[in-house]
Amino acid sequence: MIRPGASWANRTMAFDEAKIYVRSGDGGDGLVAFRREKYVPRGGPAGGDGGSGGDVVFRVNPRLSTLTFFQRKTHFKANPGKPGGSSNKTGASGKALVIDVPPGTIVMDAETDAVLDNLVEPEH
Repeated sequence: MIRPGASWANRTMAFDEAKIYVRSGDGGDGLVAFRREKYVPRGGPAGGDGGSGGDVVFRVNPRLSTLTFFQRKTHFKANPGKPGGSSNKTGASGKALVIDVPPGTIVMDAETDAVLDNLVEPEH
């Protein structure tokens, strides 16, 4: 949301508050499979677990100075994990979603108004 300013020009130039929706990726489905071998009457389970969903990561980018990117795009979702395979193969994990923000960004939970992080400097 944009805070009202003195004139229309001030409101369009400064965009210093944004409400976005982020979601981590869903985990992959596990696989139900049973091992079959010639001399083993009841082979046993052989299905793999699904991969973990991707994380959402906020990264400080010193080249950015405003949150204008978030005027157009407000929904972000990380990639899901891949399904498990036979022979106890675990599915691939989802790729992390990296969201670049300017220095000094404060990340808050919209429901509780709790401050989750204060992003001041880029990590090296």
